[in-house]
Amino acid sequence: MLRSLLIVVVTLLALPVLVILSSLAQWDAGSIAVLAGMWQTVMAGYLGNSLLLCLGVSAGVISMGSVSALAVTLFDFPGRRVLEWALLLPLAMPAYVVAYAYSDYLQYGGPLQTLLRQLLAREGAMLPDVRSLWGAALALSVCLYPYVYLLTRAALAERGLHLMEAARLLGAGLARRIWSVAIPLARPALAAGTALALMETLSDYGVTSYMGVQTFATGIFKAWLAMDNRQAAVQLACALLLMVALMLWLELRAQSKLRFANTRGHGRGQESQPLALRGWVGLVPLVLCLMPVLLGFVFPVLIMLRALAGAGDAQLPWDRFVGWTFNSLRLGALTALLAVTLALMLAALRRGQSSLWVRGLVGLTGLGYAVPGVVIVVGLLAPVSWAQEHWPQSQVGGWLTTTIVGLVWAYLVRFVAVALQSVESGYARIPRSFDESAQMLGVTGAGLLRRIHWPLLRRPAAAAALLVLVDVIKELPATLLLRPFNTDTLAIMAYQLARDERLGEAAVPSLALVLVGLLPVILLSRTLRGKS
Repeated sequence: MLRSLLIVVVTLLALPVLVILSSLAQWDAGSIAVLAGMWQTVMAGYLGNSLLLCLGVSAGVISMGSVSALAVTLFDFPGRRVLEWALLLPLAMPAYVVAYAYSDYLQYGGPLQTLLRQLLAREGAMLPDVRSLWGAALALSVCLYPYVYLLTRAALAERGLHLMEAARLLGAGLARRIWSVAIPLARPALAAGTALALMETLSDYGVTSYMGVQTFATGIFKAWLAMDNRQAAVQLACALLLMVALMLWLELRAQSKLRFANTRGHGRGQESQPLALRGWVGLVPLVLCLMPVLLGFVFPVLIMLRALAGAGDAQLPWDRFVGWTFNSLRLGALTALLAVTLALMLAALRRGQSSLWVRGLVGLTGLGYAVPGVVIVVGLLAPVSWAQEHWPQSQVGGWLTTTIVGLVWAYLVRFVAVALQSVESGYARIPRSFDESAQMLGVTGAGLLRRIHWPLLRRPAAAAALLVLVDVIKELPATLLLRPFNTDTLAIMAYQLARDERLGEAAVPSLALVLVGLLPVILLSRTLRGKS
């Protein structure tokens, strides 16, 4: 029974990706003609923009994430304790909200360029157009660098101080200790964090579409909605999925090289404390760590608050805001409940089954988070379109596109992995001896999960539900394509109002998304403080 349930769940969660991959084996004359046409027209642009965007984001996240992690781990300077958790605040900012804020402030008619023209008494643009590839790279970099910061800090916190002190005792100077000890130690973490950031970059739609950057994600939307070309959309989704798979392989390869030494219980002597920096020298790491926080959180929030204050109460959609919030919370809560339930069942099954294929099937569901939302949507809609074409009386399309069934399905494909990771981290803290003792007393199966595991998994399950809730509320591509009529959410309205240049009105749902995003950041910062 449980194995049958596992097969059904994994099949449903893997179906969108399997549909996309199956198209690789279904080449015909029409598919080849469509692909050839795209290579001659748009494919080179999509590929070039995607690669350049990844290159810019890589430079941004590595520079900000690695420098801030090195500073707060290896040095003690004024404000270090605050910056340790403040550097996580950009995680609360949806990247498309940052794009709205900087586009409004840095564009030709924005406050900054207007002030520069007045001060310099010159006409014309003072800055390059922010709605471009560099603007998209900036918005994504300041939101995604915490991936690099978190992993690099974890890699350095356990062994970095001890090895740096050993190098100092051997006569190495500070610069040599950083370049020869700290950076090589953090290299796998840098690679893993950068790969995670690049997966988010390749799957992004809100920033790139708003900034006018044509990538694979925006091309899929255009092919499906504007051109009504299902074959082109599926082939672009295949290309995007292959690029994301490469990033995932790089991330897993880098993660496998991470090694952390457990220093708990040994105590930290004076020699393993961070190097104290005082006076003007301490201002250098302070400024370096403060800049990402300002760029990724403080400045965008201030810009949105300024737009909100300048809009006037008469223009703000307060009456509709309640409906958007309700729809977002309803979808998020339903998905979180289903995701946590599935995660508990799958994690319990993998814990109780030793067969390799069961563990492999459960692990397959954990890959959904790496799949871009737009690819999942195409994987769901492609068979629906085929079914409507061949069996118009089946009404399959109505179930998936006019109700929340298809939308929640897409959410589960993408976010069950988040819940599964949190639940399995809770299972890792439950000794196997508990299971053996319960089985000796006759408690097995569902009773073991209900009476033994669940009381110990409540906190990880609650954390998983919170993370899924926030991810669903912030999700844009899947919601944009699959939402039923009159089911606008905070993310949808923030995007649509900003696209219509109504930033004052867009500030209302955008700031609500930021407040919601602060919840997992607070949870994560408390976890990090507990480990330090």
